[in-house]
Amino acid sequence: MTRRVNIIVSGKVQGVYFRAATQKQAQKLDVKGWVRNLASGDVEIHAVGTSSAIAELIRWSHKGPTFARVKQVQVTELPEGETFADFEIRKDAF
Repeated sequence: MTRRVNIIVSGKVQGVYFRAATQKQAQKLDVKGWVRNLASGDVEIHAVGTSSAIAELIRWSHKGPTFARVKQVQVTELPEGETFADFEIRKDAF
């Protein structure tokens, strides 16, 4: 079963390779979608994959890469929508 989520990760998550590490983790899990920095200092992840792969990406997001300091992770389930061929790092949203 395919699951689609939007994840907002807050804390010290910019300038610590969070986007690149997220892309690597998503590719490892065969999750499609994108990641970008937000003007608020948060990181936004839009992910599509199997329920188990999405659950694993969410678990990973609570820690992130080595130098990240995650304070909060907000997950919103999304309805069917755009399909993605891979997982990309998108231009910052600011």
